[in-house]
Amino acid sequence: MMYVRRVERRLARLGGKLFGVAPLARKLVSDAVSAVDDFMTARLGEEFNERLARVPKNLMSSGVDPFGMDPEWTKYALASAAFLHRHYFRTEVRGQEHVPAGRALLIANHSGQVPIDGALIGASLFMDVEPPRFMRAMVEKWSQTLPFVSIFFSRVGQVVGVPENAKRLLERDEVLLVFPEGARGISKTFDQRYRLADFGLGFMRLAIETGTPIVPVSVIGGEEQYVNVKNVETLARLFRMPAFPLIPQLLVPGGVLPLPTKYRITFGEPMFFGGDSDDDDSVMEEKVELVRATIQAMVNRGLRERKSVFFG
Repeated sequence: MMYVRRVERRLARLGGKLFGVAPLARKLVSDAVSAVDDFMTARLGEEFNERLARVPKNLMSSGVDPFGMDPEWTKYALASAAFLHRHYFRTEVRGQEHVPAGRALLIANHSGQVPIDGALIGASLFMDVEPPRFMRAMVEKWSQTLPFVSIFFSRVGQVVGVPENAKRLLERDEVLLVFPEGARGISKTFDQRYRLADFGLGFMRLAIETGTPIVPVSVIGGEEQYVNVKNVETLARLFRMPAFPLIPQLLVPGGVLPLPTKYRITFGEPMFFGGDSDDDDSVMEEKVELVRATIQAMVNRGLRERKSVFFG
């Protein structure tokens, strides 16, 4: 396997073969990868591998794409997300036929303190949408300061949220996920759940400049997986984080795991916007508010229709 060969090459460069380390490492890694592959097939079925073979990858000779996405890393990250999607959160997906086959901007409400919502949207795009796609997402700049996180995000296809990256991805006909609430979305306390914060304007300028349809996405289930009772702003500033949520369940055994809420993800009909991407903020705000109001209405409808946070 490509991943196993890479491990062996790296060990060889370190002189590991002199001590017989590389062959042992190769066997251990090969056995581990085979075990994971068997687990994936057992839990996700052959459908996962079949869909994986149909995803366009657009790789360079180095085996990664221009943004550093590695199909091997992405495969296992997707398998983990798909397992959570199918078996832990039991996600109900609606409107998947609304996602176009070409470029698209997925604009969604944000929630949950950790980006599980983004991972499940990505799993939905891969497991439930035709044709299956690898989702690209804009990540917060501060996440690049966390040890190992920047490398992991890059390898699984996520990019730093700057306009230049977003434009290049859309010009390659990728599907790009944006949470316009930003850090405000994941820092909401429990009493503010499912109330969308103000949206930034950047995604609208990007959509107009690149002629990209906007697909509104509503996510329900993330607001209850962790119960945030307060944001401790002093600690947020101390650790240079956008928010420092106070979550009581983390203090009990097993509380680090998110509650197994039932997720509901709905893709709305594509929205198209014209005009000039350099229009005044006041013009953009009207268009952005239309998208925000559409997603809020989708969220409200989903909340009315659900019978339980965990079931049905």
